[in-house]
Amino acid sequence: MTLFLLLVIVAIVLGIIGAVADGLFYLLIIGIAVFAAALIGLGMHLRRSGRRSRKLR
Repeated sequence: MTLFLLLVIVAIVLGIIGAVADGLFYLLIIGIAVFAAALIGLGMHLRRSGRRSRKLR
């Protein structure tokens, strides 16, 4: 979960810099890609942790 939050913060910072700074539009694109990767990683983590195996007695 810490990695997800770190990636979201990095994506936000890159997005802001890319949107504000003139000629750094590629940082906005990288920020969007990092955010999408964080969401995919979180989805995979939640899907994997949601399937807990039961021990048969």
